[in-house]
Amino acid sequence: MDLIKHVRYFVVVAEERHFGRAAARLGMAQPSLSQRIQRLEREFGIRLFDRTSRGADLTEGGRLLLAEARPLLAQADALAGAAARVRSGAAGLLRAAVPPELGSAVVAALVGGFRESTPGVRLELRELGAEAQLAELAAGTLDAGVLRHPVNVAGLDLGEVMCRPLGAVVPDDGGAADGPLALAALAGCDLVLFPRRSGPALHDEILATCRRHGFEPGTVIAGRDPAFVAGMVLSGTAVAFASRDREVPPGAVWRELAGAPLWERLSAAWLRSRRDDPAVGLFGAVVERALAEYGGMVPVAQTVVPNRSGAPVPRLGFTV
Repeated sequence: MDLIKHVRYFVVVAEERHFGRAAARLGMAQPSLSQRIQRLEREFGIRLFDRTSRGADLTEGGRLLLAEARPLLAQADALAGAAARVRSGAAGLLRAAVPPELGSAVVAALVGGFRESTPGVRLELRELGAEAQLAELAAGTLDAGVLRHPVNVAGLDLGEVMCRPLGAVVPDDGGAADGPLALAALAGCDLVLFPRRSGPALHDEILATCRRHGFEPGTVIAGRDPAFVAGMVLSGTAVAFASRDREVPPGAVWRELAGAPLWERLSAAWLRSRRDDPAVGLFGAVVERALAEYGGMVPVAQTVVPNRSGAPVPRLGFTV
């Protein structure tokens, strides 16, 4: 028995004090309504109405239950409304993650943009590497994420893949060298790169691209903390790769790489089973806007030039 529905029938009969008028109000036949009230009386074990020639009068037990029935229906309606808001993406909780070094302006724009788009949905945002995000997406402890490519995207839906070229952070030579810097010119330097375990495919692609362009790092130093990376670069023995908007310390400079051999690619991602979740879709749209407006990124398709080798390929990551 659908208790809420039967209680709703009971309240309408109590308000109308007549089975015929209550049946008309509910859009059902009177015998069917009478059967439902009788079933409710059997369920509760009490008589709710005294049937008279004039209609239906509440019994003492019916009056006591009516006082409880109205708040119950109000709560049921509120629950249904909350469920509808969650289904529409207007309420709820979205658990999401972004990769390290995304940039403070992008993160702020993402959080603020999502809050403005869906004020009823609380965004629970964490910083996680690609492998950790993939594991939590699969485990169901994460609803959506922002991934750096290349990663294994099997079972995932992706938002627009956005990209921007990477440059080199090197010691400041006082402007002795101007113009784009060839990767081969870094030969003999150590390279500070994020730990491989946080993004094996991306890590390997970066090193493969360096080698193809004549840069074989003396040592690959695992490091992600900005202060550590800056210290290694300022020591004069190491370089790092970063986007143009990355803050560099005094004594270091950002240099464009000749031929743009290295590209950073990011996109929102979520399990395909969540593709119809409105909050997830809104998250993807907000990520795209934040990356474009505050990260200086463009859709990967805009960087593809016909018959040009070296066009960014989202699933292959860094290519030449």
